[in-house]
Amino acid sequence: MKTALITLLFLAALSLHASKRPNIIVVFIDDMGWGDFSSFGNEDASTSNIDALAEEGIRFEQFYVNSPICSPSRVALSTGTYPQRWRVTSFLSHRAMNTKRGMAQWLDPKAPMLARTLQESGYATGHFGKWHMGGQRDVGEAPPITAYGFDASLTNFEGIGAKLLPLTILKNGEVGRIWEKEENTLGAPVTWMQRYEITGGFIDAAIPFMGAAKEAGKPFYVNIWPDDVHTPFFPSYARVLETKRNGDASDEDMKDRLWRKKYKRELYLAVLEEMDMQLGKLFDFVRKDPGLRENTLILVCSDNGPELGAGEAGKFKGYKTHLFEGGVRSPLIAWGPGVLANGVEGRWNRDSVFSAMDLVPSLVRLSGAKPNEGVEYDGEDVLDTLIGRSESSREAPLFFSRPPDRKSYYGYDNLPDLAARMGKWKLLCDYDGSRVKLYDLEQDPMESNDLAEKNPKVVKRLVSALMAWNESMPLDAGDPGFQ
Repeated sequence: MKTALITLLFLAALSLHASKRPNIIVVFIDDMGWGDFSSFGNEDASTSNIDALAEEGIRFEQFYVNSPICSPSRVALSTGTYPQRWRVTSFLSHRAMNTKRGMAQWLDPKAPMLARTLQESGYATGHFGKWHMGGQRDVGEAPPITAYGFDASLTNFEGIGAKLLPLTILKNGEVGRIWEKEENTLGAPVTWMQRYEITGGFIDAAIPFMGAAKEAGKPFYVNIWPDDVHTPFFPSYARVLETKRNGDASDEDMKDRLWRKKYKRELYLAVLEEMDMQLGKLFDFVRKDPGLRENTLILVCSDNGPELGAGEAGKFKGYKTHLFEGGVRSPLIAWGPGVLANGVEGRWNRDSVFSAMDLVPSLVRLSGAKPNEGVEYDGEDVLDTLIGRSESSREAPLFFSRPPDRKSYYGYDNLPDLAARMGKWKLLCDYDGSRVKLYDLEQDPMESNDLAEKNPKVVKRLVSALMAWNESMPLDAGDPGFQ
């Protein structure tokens, strides 16, 4: 009898411990610039729901994604490793184009997925939104999203499984379907909805999933990865009217702007505000539930820098696809009143340098899970920094390589091939170590004052480390050594 009682008490303790394991929500926005949240300096738009998280949480100024373009950035955030290891170095596209660029067709499902580690430790895991790590265009035999450690998924046209696909109203008044001919072989069921409502559609699917996990007494890990704010921009007509950025334009003229490329920035800002409004429903679901509010960590960031003419990178140089700061820096907000350290509300951490792949080992420790034996992350555990107990940085340098198909892009010719960040230093060069540029980012975040000639020892050390890193990775067709 005594043994049975002890066993029951032990099981009850385990259950109590499990219920306190924090829930994790990762909001990964598409193609948004470092300076596009109003809490990061955008004076042209209001992102009030996201800004409310910043007011109660921590903003990070020196957070990096691990690639300036979509698919590899998502691989790093999902695996805690450099995406080059998996031969995903640019956006995944048609089969022939992937092969030409020396890339895999999809992420190897054996990669050390954060989702799988958490799933195996007892978390309910769900992916709701853009995937773009396999299963796109004519690559229909890629593994489904659920093969990567997710219990449930709902995606767009760049993933295998149930999906939401975009409708839009064309200028002639007819309803159009984006990507219609290429979606039919990439999973079912398919639900068509207006382009500007799709972020809300993902959230409407995620909320019941989280609610069911809570009812079952399970912690949850959920990705909310919107299509927004990627082109094409089709905000609601009502949102364009509300933006108040159109002077004395007539309603008819404002409606016409929905289809005119010269108003790209205007349309982008309308989509940004529409997305923020829809994310508010997700945030309210967590904040208004006392149990979830005190036991959930929400992270919000972007997958890479902005598209030229749409988003803005604030004080930083460059855009999406560039290794300049504007291409690889992302705004990061961490919110969680019961998870973050006491007294950090509204803090702006301007000093800690870390990256998306560092989030994986950090979240593994936060969850109490353990990665499978033999897993080696390139990311470092920076949990104490993430939740406000420390302002330390990752110890190892960060390394980057450009997408193989982006040597010249967005008005920049002959872009650098490689980059490294170590301490205050940022170095850029080509694959052979030539055309070196060195910047002191503490004094020169705009990367405008080249200090390479004045700091030969720093250059030698960083070039050597960067070249060794690149040689240790599978090469793609951008590298002259590729065969």
